[in-house]
Amino acid sequence: MAQDFALTPTTHLDLATLGHLLSTNARVVLSEEASQRIEDCHRYLHNRLEATPDAPIYGINTGFGALCNTAIAPEQRQQLQVNLMMSHACGTGEEVPAELVRLMLLLKAQSLSYGHSGVQLSTVQRLLDFYNREMLPIVYQQGSLGASGDLAPLAHLCLPLLGLGEVNYMGYRLSAADAQSLFSWQPLTLKAKEGLALLNGTQFMLAYGVHTLLRARRLAAAADVIGALSLEAFGGRSEPFDERLHRIRPHAGQLTVAQRVRELLVSSELQLQPRLAVQDPYSFRCMPQVHGASRDALAYVQQVVETECNAVTDNPNIFPDDDAILSGGNFHGQPLALALDMLAMAVAELGSISERRTYQLISGQRGLPPFLVAEPGLNSGLMIPQYTAAGIVSQNKQLCTPSSVDSIVSSNGQEDHVSMGANAATKARRVVENVEQVLGIELFTATQALAFRHPGRTSAALEEVVAAFREKVPFVSQDRILYPDLHAAAAFVRAYAWQ
Repeated sequence: MAQDFALTPTTHLDLATLGHLLSTNARVVLSEEASQRIEDCHRYLHNRLEATPDAPIYGINTGFGALCNTAIAPEQRQQLQVNLMMSHACGTGEEVPAELVRLMLLLKAQSLSYGHSGVQLSTVQRLLDFYNREMLPIVYQQGSLGASGDLAPLAHLCLPLLGLGEVNYMGYRLSAADAQSLFSWQPLTLKAKEGLALLNGTQFMLAYGVHTLLRARRLAAAADVIGALSLEAFGGRSEPFDERLHRIRPHAGQLTVAQRVRELLVSSELQLQPRLAVQDPYSFRCMPQVHGASRDALAYVQQVVETECNAVTDNPNIFPDDDAILSGGNFHGQPLALALDMLAMAVAELGSISERRTYQLISGQRGLPPFLVAEPGLNSGLMIPQYTAAGIVSQNKQLCTPSSVDSIVSSNGQEDHVSMGANAATKARRVVENVEQVLGIELFTATQALAFRHPGRTSAALEEVVAAFREKVPFVSQDRILYPDLHAAAAFVRAYAWQ
C-alpha cells in the first residue's frame, strides 16, 4: 500500500509529485503544522468578528460581487455562505472527467492548508476524505469566467460537503446525502467566509492545467521518437541534428531534441545507406527547432502551473500574525489563462509538423510506394488516415484562438475584467487529445513505411518501439477497416513509456 502523503506548509506540489499521487492512489493527509495553521486562522477570524462586529469585511459580513456594500447581520452570516454555494452552482455542459475532479479536491485542500483562508479544519479534512475515498462530486465544464476564481465549478465541487448536489462513487451516481451516509458523515455547517473560501480559487483551470501538462510532456517525448522513426522511413539525413548546428543557436529545447534524435539514430543501418537528396523537407530537418520550441513553451507553462499549485487563491486572505485581513485578486486566472493558451499552441505545433511528415511518407517519394501499400489503385492503403490527421490539425488551429485575450463584464461592472482561463483549460485538453491521435497516425504511417526499407534496420531503440507498436497494430498488406487501428495507435501514444 502506498505511503501517506502529508500536506505541510512547506510541501511543494510539483508535476512529478502530483503524477505520483494520482498513479499510486496514495492517501493524502494534513500534517500537524498545517492543521494548526488552519485552526489558528479560523480562531483569529472569529475573534476579530466578535471584537469589531460592525467593521465591514468583504464576503464575511457583506454581500458578494456588486453587492459588496450590503451589510449582513450576524445571525444571517451562516446562511449567507450556504446561499452562496447554492446560487453559484450554475454549471452546464459536459461533466468534468473523474480524474480531474479528484485533482480539484486535492488542489483546493492544498490551497486552504496554508492557513490564510479562515476555514474550519473539518472543512479541509472533508475535502481530503472525498479525495481519499474517491467520492467525486459531479462538476460541469461550463460556467467559469476564470476570475473571482472558478466559481460555478467549485460550487459543484463543494456542494456535497453540505450534503447537497451529486457525486460519483464506485461507479454509481448518488445524491451527496446518500453517499455521505455510507460513512456516517454529517453535512458540514459552514461558518463565516467558508463558502467564499471554497468558491474563490483557480482549482478548476489548475486541475486541467496539471492533467493536460502531464499528457503534453509525454507527447513532447513521443514526438521526438515518432519523428525519428519517420526520418528513418523517409530516408532522411542525420546532418541537421549535428550538435555543432545547435550550439550556435542554443535554445534549451532545440539542444535537447537534437541530442535525442542523435541518440535514437545510434547503430541505425539505414543511416549508412547512400542519400540521394541533398536536403530533407522542413518537417524532418527542423524537428529540433519546432519540437524544441514547444518544449521550451511547456517548460514555461510548468513553471506557472507549479507556482499555482502552491498558492493561496481565495479572497479575502487572512494574516493572523499581522492582524490583517486583505481583500485582493489572487483568484484571477490570468497567469493560468495565458499559460494554457500557450500550452495549446505548443502542443498543436507538434501535431502540425507531424501531419506534414505523414503526408511526405505517403506521397510515393524516395522509393516508397504511393500510400504505402502494394497494388496502389486497387488498394488505397494509408491515404485516408492522412486526411483524418489533416482535419484534426485544422480543428486545432481553431481551438488555438487564445481565450486569454477575451474578457466580458460581469456582476454589474464590479468584475469588469476576467481571464477566461477555464475556456483556455478545456480547449487545451481537447488539443492534447487531438495530437495524441495525430501522432498515432504518424506512428502508424512511419512503421508501415519502415517495412519497405527491409532488410535494412533502424536503431535498436527505434526497433523496440516498432515491435511494441506491432503488437497493437499489424502491417497493412491490403485494404482493411482502419479506424480500429487509428484508435489503437492513439491509445499506444498515450500509454507507451516514451524515453
